[in-house]
Amino acid sequence: MLAYLNAAPFPEINPRARLAKVPVIMYHDILPEKKVFFDVTPEEFEQRLQLIKQKGLTPISMDQLVTHLRTGLPLPEKPILLTFDDGYSGHFDYVYPLLKKYNYPALFAIYTAKVGKPIGRSSLTWEHLREMAKDPLITISSHSVNHKVMAGLTPSELAIETQESKRLLETELGVPVRYFTYPEGKYDAQAVESVKQAGYAAALTMDDNDERLAGKSDNLLTIGRIGQSRLTEMVNVAWGGSKLPTFSQTFDFTSPVVRTNATIDNTPFIFIAGGKPVTIHAKKRDQVPKILEGTGAIAAVDGGFFSLEFLDSNAMLGPVLSQSEGEFIPGKRGEIPFLAKRPLVLISPNAVKFVPFDYIKHNTLEGIQAELPDVTDAFVAAGWLVENEQPQPLERFGRLYSVNELRHRAFWGINEAGQPQIGVATEPIGSVDLGAALAKAGFRNAVMLDSGASTSLAYKGASLVGYTPRPVPHVVALLPPAAELNASCALVSSR
Repeated sequence: MLAYLNAAPFPEINPRARLAKVPVIMYHDILPEKKVFFDVTPEEFEQRLQLIKQKGLTPISMDQLVTHLRTGLPLPEKPILLTFDDGYSGHFDYVYPLLKKYNYPALFAIYTAKVGKPIGRSSLTWEHLREMAKDPLITISSHSVNHKVMAGLTPSELAIETQESKRLLETELGVPVRYFTYPEGKYDAQAVESVKQAGYAAALTMDDNDERLAGKSDNLLTIGRIGQSRLTEMVNVAWGGSKLPTFSQTFDFTSPVVRTNATIDNTPFIFIAGGKPVTIHAKKRDQVPKILEGTGAIAAVDGGFFSLEFLDSNAMLGPVLSQSEGEFIPGKRGEIPFLAKRPLVLISPNAVKFVPFDYIKHNTLEGIQAELPDVTDAFVAAGWLVENEQPQPLERFGRLYSVNELRHRAFWGINEAGQPQIGVATEPIGSVDLGAALAKAGFRNAVMLDSGASTSLAYKGASLVGYTPRPVPHVVALLPPAAELNASCALVSSR
């Protein structure tokens, strides 16, 4: 919980916010007859508001977005931010009444030289803006004084565009102006610094060739947007991030299964969270998508270590219990002492437990039931990555071979919302750095799985890694919440 409440240093974006998918939609003019391709009629705009409502999205304010990006606090399940550039009269005549009708917040980017003047096709007046600015639904952003492209301007020119526009808007409207929108979305390092020095809390940009969700932006002073023509695509993408965690060690096996991509400390990751965790111990080694066929599982990552002695063997290193077989298989006496103190993963219908493996105590069904009475799945993982939200040091990995070499890595655990979460690092990373990244990503507890050549992740029947992994006999899978009983039966019957 405290990790969520600790804001990232300004203007950095919190790593947890990078896991969410928040589209910031950019509009220009709204008018009865289109004059250019990106114009929108009032009828079309209302149809899009209806689509937002039908798809269950929640329009948010710029304040909500910035708080989310700084702290990682989750937004509503399907958030979207609507923005309107340049200050056309249609924003007051058509957009504002519709926003009030649907009770949707929005941001309007105003360049002050245009207000009340016949610049372009139409302009808002100060009277329009004062009425809008008084409404809690409306956020006014500076869009500069003169709408000059800011890349290449001198420091004095930049100061006028950032500082004078802010001063004039605040004086005329009587509200603080905390956000800036770059004209034409273009900027350079000097422009960003000028925006920062002017005291803005965040800034919006736009690049037709590199449209980004908010969490994929470089920082708070260069928040990316997406053109309004892609709204119908974005309503199926929006996701506000994992639920706010509680201080208790509760579990949530009822959330939908969601895939996210994120880059943390320069390493790209694929995360899949939600659903109900189970393991599948296949009868022989195979590719993970093949193992999932007919099981009802939505996603899976390769699981525990296995014996390499025979190519078609499904023998595991250490004890294993899986719903797919329904029987406890003890580890070999000569092997299990080498697994001492590694994470023993225990899964029940309502909980997950990670305990240090005791090869004397935990090599029987009774022994693991003493740790978790209704245990349904168990295996020994490779190493500890995150425990109680803290990344684990090198010495915690014991004698694990090549523990900190740069390799593709697979992992799974419980995130701060209590949801099961699986994933892979899609570029090589050491185990210690992996633990640090997963702690930033919001894992409550996480363990490393068989990695290197075995690293594999599947989602909806397809492999998500860009190579052919070594076939494996064991996976950690995520079942859809509504299909627990049917999928569990399928696991037993098909594997």
